[in-house]
Amino acid sequence: EKYTHRTSNMFSTIRRFSLAAAILAYQNAVAEAFALSFGAVEIRGLSSLQSTASNEDWSRPDLQGSSLVDDTLLQMESDAEFQELSKKIARIGADGMTKEERAKRRRALDELGVPNFMQFVAENDDGANAGEDESPVRNRQLHRSKPNILQLNIGLYCNQACSHCHVESSPLRKEETMSADVAARCLGLLRNSPDVDTLDLTGGAPELNGQFRFLVRLAREWANENERKLTIIDRCNLTVLLEPGQEDLVDFLKENRVNVVASLPCYGEENVDAQRGRGVFQRSVAALLKLNEAGYGTQEHPDLELDLVYNPSGPFLPPSQTSLEVDYKRELMENFGIRFNNLLTITNMPIKRFADFLAKEGKMKEYMELLVNNYNSQTVGGLMCLNTVSVGWDGALYDCDFNQQLGMGIMGKSEGGAKRRKLEVFDIESLTDLEKYAVRTDNHCFGCTAGSGSSCQGATA
Repeated sequence: EKYTHRTSNMFSTIRRFSLAAAILAYQNAVAEAFALSFGAVEIRGLSSLQSTASNEDWSRPDLQGSSLVDDTLLQMESDAEFQELSKKIARIGADGMTKEERAKRRRALDELGVPNFMQFVAENDDGANAGEDESPVRNRQLHRSKPNILQLNIGLYCNQACSHCHVESSPLRKEETMSADVAARCLGLLRNSPDVDTLDLTGGAPELNGQFRFLVRLAREWANENERKLTIIDRCNLTVLLEPGQEDLVDFLKENRVNVVASLPCYGEENVDAQRGRGVFQRSVAALLKLNEAGYGTQEHPDLELDLVYNPSGPFLPPSQTSLEVDYKRELMENFGIRFNNLLTITNMPIKRFADFLAKEGKMKEYMELLVNNYNSQTVGGLMCLNTVSVGWDGALYDCDFNQQLGMGIMGKSEGGAKRRKLEVFDIESLTDLEKYAVRTDNHCFGCTAGSGSSCQGATA
């Protein structure tokens, strides 16, 4: 009853769009009706199905060299929920928050009568992995394959403070930054791991970390000298391209053939600003046009890939990645002249800021039920934890970026060590040393196996 009128009006305006666009519109209509709040800005009506273009110059050269940091800090200061969360972290610590989140997820699953993740996977295996010599599911554990992706979270500092951010990055996270010693060791592991063909740099805003260009430049030089095929990925929030001191960043990325994977949770201004902060959409459009001008996302430069990332604006699963990509390409081209290669859809994981939102809205049980009911055994073989090693800014080793944010490190023994402990980059000589360790799982993993699956590379099934 609360949103019948609004959704009926919404559906009457979207008959000419695809099913994926209709789902996206419906989800945002429901989000508005329930007055969901995601940090700095309250979600307002979806404008993504209406043209946001005008005669103004969306390239916005006046924004180049201007910082978003001060505005982000002001929004954080005026955000009551953020201030409350900050006080709670100060009181019980990040580890205490993680334990509390886990307990809430487990309580929700207990109420639903759902066992732990690996038991559920084993009990609901429909044969998708049967008959495979290297099935990842054995003895109710996930076993990794040879790692081919080295993902480095090089720091939590960011010029934004997005509401869905599972890393909880912001301009306040100045201390959690990768050192030169850890960065150099990561490059050594890259050299010693012959199956790794992708170096994936993330954050925070990784470009604002002092080690970013060092890692990119040396990795590319080494790959060229050794004739080794290496994909380097920059997970970019787009607005960083306009920050002071980053005027040459696009040229640097192009020179070193770095693929850009950029967050853009919608193709409408209001919804993007609701999730990512005031003024972010216009800056993002300007940044995308700047990347296009350099050749990114264009047919003329197929080696300069530009992918966009969509995540839902509320407690929903993403629409079809393929169908939504069509809508993104149409809307961004028609309204702004923007081109890109692929759209990646990622499910909101019930951790950190999103977990806090679910708890406040009393929707943790509902969301966990959604994930469990949409479990897809076809996604298990494509889980990113099977072929990815994630490294924290401090050098700690993890199965994936989500485990990293929950402090669930890879447990093992260093050479000569007697007790199992969390391993670091200095404890191993090659990423293949980690193959003997099973992947650590918990109840948040349902987020990666729901629907079409979810990973840092998008849908998995």
